[in-house]
Formats: sequence, C-alpha cells, structure tokens
Amino acid sequence: MLILAVVALIVPLGISLRDRVDAEIRLEARAEAQVVASRAVTLLNPPRAGRLSSLTESAAKAVGGRVLIVDRSGEVLADSEYSAAVGSSFASRAEIATALRGKATQERRYSSTLEAEILATAVPIYTGAGAKPGGAVRITQSVNAVNDAIRRAWLGLLLLGLVVIALGLAAGAIIAGRITRPIVRLDRAAGRVAQGDLTVVAKLEGSREQRALAESFNAMTERVNVLLEGQREFVADASHQMRTPLTGMRLRLEEARAQAGDPQQREELDEAIAEVDRLTVIVGQLLELSQAGEAPPPSSATDSAAALSAALARWAGAAAEAGCDLEVGESSSCEIACHRSDVDRILDALIENAIAYAPGTEIVLSSAGATLLVSDRGPGLSGESGESLFERFRRGAAGRSGPPGTGLGLSIVRELARRWGGDVTINERDGGGAQVAVSFPQAVRAALPNLSQDESKLG
Repeated sequence: MLILAVVALIVPLGISLRDRVDAEIRLEARAEAQVVASRAVTLLNPPRAGRLSSLTESAAKAVGGRVLIVDRSGEVLADSEYSAAVGSSFASRAEIATALRGKATQERRYSSTLEAEILATAVPIYTGAGAKPGGAVRITQSVNAVNDAIRRAWLGLLLLGLVVIALGLAAGAIIAGRITRPIVRLDRAAGRVAQGDLTVVAKLEGSREQRALAESFNAMTERVNVLLEGQREFVADASHQMRTPLTGMRLRLEEARAQAGDPQQREELDEAIAEVDRLTVIVGQLLELSQAGEAPPPSSATDSAAALSAALARWAGAAAEAGCDLEVGESSSCEIACHRSDVDRILDALIENAIAYAPGTEIVLSSAGATLLVSDRGPGLSGESGESLFERFRRGAAGRSGPPGTGLGLSIVRELARRWGGDVTINERDGGGAQVAVSFPQAVRAALPNLSQDESKLG
C-alpha cells in the first residue's frame, strides 16, 4: 500500500515536473533569443563582426546551445561554435526563413548536419521602422540536454520516493513487530500445548484484545489440564480399584469350580473365569489408553534390530505353541526416536494379534529404515478398511469370527506411536495376510550389517 501510494503521487508529479522543465527550457531559449535580437539591432548596420561574435558566445554559454545571427538575406554574420560558417547562407533553414518573415518560431526537428534531434528557436531582428526584419537570431539546443535535465528531475523524484518507502517500511516493520510479537509468542505456546505440554502459560502483553486472547488461552489450557488430569486419575483409580474385586472374583470362581462335581457346572464356571480374565485385560488396556496421550519422556532412541530380536525372544515360546513360524526377516539396524519400553509394548501387541488371528502360519518381523513391520498369513483385512480397525472396541470381520478380544490393542498401538510423532497403518499382504507398519521419526542411522534370516530364525 505504501509503494502504491508513493507511485500514485510520484508519477503525476514527475509528469508535471517534466512538462515544467521542458517549458522552462523553451522559455529560457525564447527569452535569450529576444535579448540577443535586441542587442544586435545596433550591430547590423553596418555589421560589426567582433561584437556580434562576442554576443553570440555569451548567449551560447547562457543557454547551453549554439547561437548564430544572420542578416536579412539569411547570410551568417556570427556563429558561437563554427566561425567557418560566417558568410554561408542559412536561408533554407525552416526556422530562419520563418523568422525572416517576421514571425518568431520554436520547434523540435531532426538536424541532418548534426544527425540528432534539436530544439530550434528563431526570432526576427528589426533594425528600423520597416515591416521586414533586418536579420534573425537562431538558438539551437540538443534535445539530449533537455532530456538529461528531465532525467535528473525524474531521478530526484525516484530517490525521494525510495527514501519515503524505506522510512515507511522501517516504521511499518517496527509497528508490525510490536503488533505481531504477542501473536507469535502465543502461537509458540499453542504449539507446545499441541505437543502435550499443558503447563504452558502465555504472557499477557500487547493490545487489549491480545491480552484478552492470552487470558482466554491460559484459562483454556488450565481447564483442559484439569479435565485431563481428572480423567487420567479416574481411569487409573477405577482400573486399580477394579483389579482387586476382579482378582477376588476369579479366586472364588476357581474355588467353586474345584468343588463342583457336575461337568456342566465346571464348563459354565470356566466360561465365567474366561470372562473375568477378559474384563481384567480390558481394565489394563483402558489404563494404558489413559496414559498414552501423555507427553513423551525426554528424547530417546531405540535400535530397531535389537527391539525385533528381543521381541522374537519373548514370543518364541508362545508362537511355537500356536504352531506359528516366528522369525526376523531381512532388516537393517536403525535408531528410531522412541523409548524402548513403548517399542516393546507396540511389538508385543502386534505379535499377540498375529498369533491369535494367524495360528499355524508364518509371522515375520522386519524393519525398513525407521519403520517396523509385522507381517502374517492370516485372513487379512477381509475387505474392510485398515483405518477402521483402529477404532476403539472395533473388531473386524476376522475378529468377530475368530478368537476373543477387546478391540483395544490396535488403538493402544496407534496412541503409543503417535506419542512419539509416528503412526501405524495396516495393509493387505501380497499372497494373503496382513502387514502392520509402524513408522517412527528417525534418530541417528547406524550402519550395522543386515540380519540374516537364517541367523535370526529361532523357531
């Protein structure tokens, strides 16, 4: 806006100044020609060459051009630049012919002699009472000189405009900085809140509206922090409080089963014990979900190859009992930005799912950069969207017709991964089955040799 305003002012001013400079130069040339004509009246009859020459030279210095005086026939009597031109006839020059007819003239024309455009000014010299002039004065100026004067005027306006714009931008930057600085700080505070730090307090500064916004922001974060803390405490307390009666209920059911003599009663009690175990698992997973949204611990890195090897060791026995061929595929060691405990919890949940839904098949653990992969040869997605399987308590078609579960495992995996800036996706595997990919931000890549499938296979 400042540049547009300056341009809108300078352009008309420059045009006006250009016209004014051009008019002043023309007026100066006409006035000087009249002065020379008036002084030359007494020098023409008889012609006084020396004084006429001095007159033309002084006039040429005043106007910055060429001045010459001719008699009534157009013969040159004095020339400020070319003394050799004295005695030659200029009667054919249009401006001199016009002046010898008694009419002053001024025009721009192209000079074939100079091969340039000139401004020619000519006025008649009246030496007596007769109607015909006794001679004429001609002043010629290079148009380049006129253009130089106009160009200098434009340059002056341009410099003035640049100074105004520079001062305006500097003042605008200072004012904008004072206005936007509180917003920038508030944006940074909002970013920290988005990362999970609800202890951030925005500084109260700036205008009244900005201070009110900061106060509302602080009140919001405080309220959200209170609500989240209350929610976490409630879920944690409820989970812990429910575990005790659930344990007691299971013990009573086991005692009742031991005393039951009827096989049908024992079967019913076994189902009740299984439901208690299922409820215990749900309570534990709810507790994990309540803690998954918390801000992650300080930056930590985990070696992907070591995490896969450890997971293989933990689940080799369970996989063998289910008839699964659990192995670590071709993988490269990479430092991923995630705490080892969270990586272990993620892998445990995914391997447990794979064993439950793909018994008796091959399960492969691998990594590609900072992405951990768990692949199986189970029923796959069964035509469902992989994204829908991450909904809490949602069990896909394979889950509804397969082994019992809570529908919270994949939700916990995603929450744990996103806690570290990662994410989880599920896709159909070539040749049947499913592949779960858990991507993490990469820390420092370690150039370790690839793990051979034969060397890492345990079962």
